[in-house]
Amino acid sequence: MSEPAIRFEGVTKRFRRWHASVPHTTLKSMVVRMWDPRARAPEPRWELLSELDLALEVGETLGVVGRNGAGKSTLLRLIAGIYRPDVGRITVRGRVAPLLELGAGFHAEFTARENILVNGVLLGLTRAQVRDRAEAILDFAELAAHSDAPLRTWSTGMVMRLGFSIAIHVEPDILLVDEALAVGDARFQERSREALTRRVRERRGTTVIVSHDTQAIRTLCGPVLVLDPPHARLHPDAESGLADHARALEALP
Repeated sequence: MSEPAIRFEGVTKRFRRWHASVPHTTLKSMVVRMWDPRARAPEPRWELLSELDLALEVGETLGVVGRNGAGKSTLLRLIAGIYRPDVGRITVRGRVAPLLELGAGFHAEFTARENILVNGVLLGLTRAQVRDRAEAILDFAELAAHSDAPLRTWSTGMVMRLGFSIAIHVEPDILLVDEALAVGDARFQERSREALTRRVRERRGTTVIVSHDTQAIRTLCGPVLVLDPPHARLHPDAESGLADHARALEALP
């Protein structure tokens, strides 16, 4: 049996709890903390995830749901290696393409073709592979007419469409999607959904989808992870996961 594409083993993630009485991390605050015993007290922290165990097999599509601030984007950043767990271990096998902040990593003075080359190489393709896919990337994003203009002349929506198209066309082993289905106009959103559906149905790779769109979760995902800080509950199917999520929302004060 093959190893899971993504494995969480006892993962806990904590964040600093900001308060007016807690000094910010500046040179001045560091000096104060050195000389003031009260300032050297442990910083208050809160757990967003607590002892999470999770194994996602190759080709599976995991849906992640939870209220705002529940840690959905944090979970994706942990998988992508942007964050590290405070406790536990995360193992990721394969090339990862994160659709977390579409357009992040683009250079405003570079043209679309130049940005495609840079981002494609960063995502693990060779220069030749990127060049072979450049036209398909531009065509999917419907941006071929603007391919030689610097990105500083583009709208935000155009940049986001280019980011989505690159991530889809590099065909990563693991695709992380954070609300990317809301990119662009209704026509582009539909094409994006179709592209993701093909990937999921053909099991081209492992996919993790964060979305408030329950229909997208129901249509695209198998298991669903419900985040209810600091707890995370894994359900084997979308219906039971969404029902759990709805109950958690109703229980909020």
